[in-house]
This record gives sequence, structure tokens and C-alpha cells, in this order.
Amino acid sequence: MTQPTRRALLGAASLALAAPAWAQTPGHALLAADWPAVQREARGQTVFLNAWGGDDRTNAFLAWAGGRVQALHGVAMRHVRLRDTAEAVARVVAEKAAGRTQGGSVDLIWINGPNFLAMKEQGLHFGPFLDRLPNARFIDRLGKPSTIVDFTVPVEGLAAPWRMAQVAFIADSARVPQPPRSMAALLDWARANPGRTTHPQVRNFMGVTFLKQALHELAPDKAALLRPACDATLRPAADALWAWYDQLRPHLWRGGRAFPANGPAQRPLMLDGELDIYISFNPAEAAVAIANGQLPETARPFVLAGGTLGNTSFVSIPFNAAHAAGAMLVADFLLSAEAQAQAADPRVLGSPTVLDLAALPPEGRARFAALPAGPAILPPEALGRPLQEPHPSWMTRLTAEWEDRYGR
Repeated sequence: MTQPTRRALLGAASLALAAPAWAQTPGHALLAADWPAVQREARGQTVFLNAWGGDDRTNAFLAWAGGRVQALHGVAMRHVRLRDTAEAVARVVAEKAAGRTQGGSVDLIWINGPNFLAMKEQGLHFGPFLDRLPNARFIDRLGKPSTIVDFTVPVEGLAAPWRMAQVAFIADSARVPQPPRSMAALLDWARANPGRTTHPQVRNFMGVTFLKQALHELAPDKAALLRPACDATLRPAADALWAWYDQLRPHLWRGGRAFPANGPAQRPLMLDGELDIYISFNPAEAAVAIANGQLPETARPFVLAGGTLGNTSFVSIPFNAAHAAGAMLVADFLLSAEAQAQAADPRVLGSPTVLDLAALPPEGRARFAALPAGPAILPPEALGRPLQEPHPSWMTRLTAEWEDRYGR
């Protein structure tokens, strides 16, 4: 999943740092060291992981992961909770502008989408480091191409995948036994059930994801979404989107005049009976939230007939990280069968794994086989192959246009 990014791009542009797209750190000693040497250097380090802090379950998972990394490798991990990933990106940009090429304040960033692209374009990543990680050999690079191509941008080893996401909608099956299976059908349903659905504010990644999901269905040229947005391609696609949204907005929760702050803020609205349908980026959202008392027992996930958007979350090490060795240890642990099965557990996060289960040794596969199932969990075959995210520029342009049209 991606976090809000417009400020990162604007901030980066304002500093006008001139750096080629591939100006990373290929000569760094750690990239030539064997893994035992990386482990020795990492021991005793404290890794500052900068990651969105808006979801309690993700925060709890990262705290668990930090405890395991400490126990296994003697590396401490501190979660620097961000409201916006752009905060960490802007810090790295500012440090480079100030000539701080070593001892940076950010060791690891949860990143994808426009933030990843902004850092890559300015040579702000450490690496390529991915294939130095022992657990990287288990990544499903063929079956899950978003693990190596992020929003159409090749990752090229500059970040390690750790969590997959795919759009699923959540419906209260007691009130919506047959949910709408397209964005056009959602409009018809909203007209008949005013105020019973919504989306997060568009400055939040889940809000703009709602728009991107509709865009994928409504755009006259879907192939154009995979290229950088320009006026010639943006206009017909955006016009179709806003024509649909203009009809939908009056029928949203609170008449489309107010929106939940983020994805998790939608859960209490359904639990309190204010919403019947909302968007999530986690197919196991309903199962996890029911187990935690955050959604009614009748909440069920569903996907659209034409498919739903999917992407992969990564962790990236900035070019000037003070504790790059420790950051590599953390990234490798997040790719372990132990961590991936913990994240996939619907009682924890319910995140689809980035790993190829068939490639794992028997003990690794056994961790996944032991995970619970239930009526609020969609099997993989029901999810279908995720739709590819548009180029990051579409996200930025859509957010700006929505704010100009509706944000005042």
C-alpha cells in the first residue's frame, strides 16, 4: 500500500537537487561484504524505521518484528511513526542538500509509489541491496510482479518488499447481501442508499486509491495509465472520472462534505451502523477487525468483477543511513517465513505474502498452512490477479484536481 506523497514531490522539486536516476551507492563496502560480515557490523546498532503510524495493528506488528530482530541479531529497531511518508523523504532530501552524506537520521523507510520514485530520481536510495539479503531468494518475482515493479517503476534492488496489498471493499452483509461489483454499480447502489458509503479524504492514500480504482474502470485508454500522465492522456480519463464522481458525491456519507481521515477511521463508522460499504487495501480487513471487535460479525469482503488494484509495500535504506547494516538485517527479517506468516495471520494483519510458498523449505510452508481461515476471509482464487497501479504521476495529478474541484 502507498502513503500520501504530494508534499514529497513538491518538496523535492523545490530543492532542485540535480542527480541522475541511478546515482545510488554501488561502491559501498556493505554491498560487497558477505552476510556474516553484515551481521557482525549490525550487532548493537539501533535502526530507525520511519513508517506510517496510522494503524494500530501495523504498529503492533512492527513492535513485534523489532523484538524478534533484537532477539535474533542483537539489533534494536525504533519505529518513528509518521503521519505522512513524505516527512521522511523530505528529511533525506534536506540532508543531501546540506551535504550530509553519512550518519543520516533515517535508516529505513516504509515506502512505495511516488515516494519511491522521488527518491530514485534523485539518487537517495542505498543499494542495490536486495539480492544481498538471504531471504530475497524466496520472493515470488514472477507470480507477484509488483514485488519488483512499483507503480510501473522498476525497483532494481533499491528496496525490499515486505507486504502486499489489494483493494477489497467491506460490506455489512446483514444490510447488503448482494454488494455492487463495479464502480458504476456502486453509484447506483449509493443513489438507492444515500449516506451509507464513503471514502477517506483524498489527501490520504486510501482516498486517492478509491479514485484510482474508479479511474481504472472509467478511463477510455487504460494503457495510458501505465505511462506518466500528460495533459493529452489525463484529460479524457479525468473527465470521465469527475463526471462519475459528481453524481456519486451527494450520496456519500455526510453528503460528501466530510470524509474519514484514513482507512482505519472507516471501521468505527460501520461498527456504529453509519456505513454499509467502505474501501480497504487489505483483503483480510474484515476478519482481522471482527476478531478485534472493530467491525460487526456480519462484515464481509468483496472485490469487483473487473478486478481491483494491488501493490507491494517496500522498505528502502537511504543513501546516507547511519546504520545500513542493521537496516539490511531488519529488511531480511521482514522477508523471513516467520515474519511473513505473522503478517499474513488474519488475527494480526492479514497481509498477503510476498513470498513464493512453493520455494520455501517445509518448516516455512508449515507456518502458512497453520494460519486460520474463516467466512470473512477471501481465498486467493476469489481475489484474482491484482490490477496494476497507474504511474505515480496519476496519483499526484488526481489528488491536485480533486482538491481544486472539491476541497474548498
